[in-house]
Amino acid sequence: MSADTPTRLPLAENGLEPSAAVPVSTVSGRSRLYLVPLFMLTLFTGAVIGMYFQPPGLRVFFNATGLEPGAGTDTPIAVAIQRVATQEEIAVISEGDVLALGRIIPRGDVIQVATPSGAGDARIAEIHVAEGDQVNAGDVLAVLDNLAQLESNIASARASINVREAVLLQTVAAIAASRDEARAALDRAEATAAAAQSDLERATSLFERDIVTRADFDQIIARANEAGRDVERNLATLSRFETGSDTVQADIAVAQANLEAARADLARAQQELERAYVRAPENGMVLAINARVGERPANSGIINLGDTSQMTVEAEVYQTMIGRVSIGDPVTVTAEALSQELSGVVAAIGLEIGRQSITSSDPAANTDARVVDVIIKLDEASSIAAQRFTNLEAIVRIDAGRAE
Repeated sequence: MSADTPTRLPLAENGLEPSAAVPVSTVSGRSRLYLVPLFMLTLFTGAVIGMYFQPPGLRVFFNATGLEPGAGTDTPIAVAIQRVATQEEIAVISEGDVLALGRIIPRGDVIQVATPSGAGDARIAEIHVAEGDQVNAGDVLAVLDNLAQLESNIASARASINVREAVLLQTVAAIAASRDEARAALDRAEATAAAAQSDLERATSLFERDIVTRADFDQIIARANEAGRDVERNLATLSRFETGSDTVQADIAVAQANLEAARADLARAQQELERAYVRAPENGMVLAINARVGERPANSGIINLGDTSQMTVEAEVYQTMIGRVSIGDPVTVTAEALSQELSGVVAAIGLEIGRQSITSSDPAANTDARVVDVIIKLDEASSIAAQRFTNLEAIVRIDAGRAE
């Protein structure tokens, strides 16, 4: 046996041919191929779980890198509705329902109660209410410091009325006294005239018998004529003071007109007294007090008042979506500050397209969007829950076309 011939150990014959050897590298490569779909499935599952639950680790990653969920697409699906900032984004994600930004307001919106017209530069002297108080229409909310002056004007007007009434009485009494004097003067003149006439008759008889000279007779005639003229003059004077004469009517009319003018001044002074009081224009709750005692009221009003017995939501619906909204459509309202969703129905739809006024704090947000105001009336439970959230920004979802 040569050295090159391999030594063969004696083996028992088992009747089987030896199989061909399988390379180890081929088996290892095929095993790794099965890991690829498993890895992809695991990656997809992790992505879904991360989007759904957003665990703290994922949030830390986003905060550290400055990335935002859904920032890489125009139609994000992982952004919460509460983070929608513009009407355009709402239009994109609505998917059938109409979503809009809105604010919670009392029925009829907030009333900014101003000072009365003509109050001028009056300051606030007293405030009779506090925030949260319920008031009725006509209740005094505040008093201005022009009250003393206006009350003085009333006292002056009443004094003027007293003077005018006294003048009227004086005028009537003076007319009566003058009438009595004129009547007495007429009686004396008539008596004098009668006596002069008797003297004339006697003198005429004596003159005819040449007992009285011509000169004496002429004097008697002159006295009789003078007495007659005195009677006529006193008759004219008496007629001036008779009831119904133009003179009496004019004098009394002037006195009465002065009295009516004084009464009108009193009525005006009493009406101007309201300039010192700030009254509630309607029933409602005091939401805010914008001024303090001693301050001059601002043009924006000193008290904010609202009818919180019925809360509503003013939503700004994007102009391209308003055609899908109808009166009576059910609505849900959400906000981070609310512990529960609010529900209601569409109560009114505006007739004018205007500029968006409810915007986010994002300086890059579109503030010139064209919108239509829609008023949502909240149900009783939601209205009670929203009473303390006036002007709260909220997200409004209108179930368009499913009015009940």
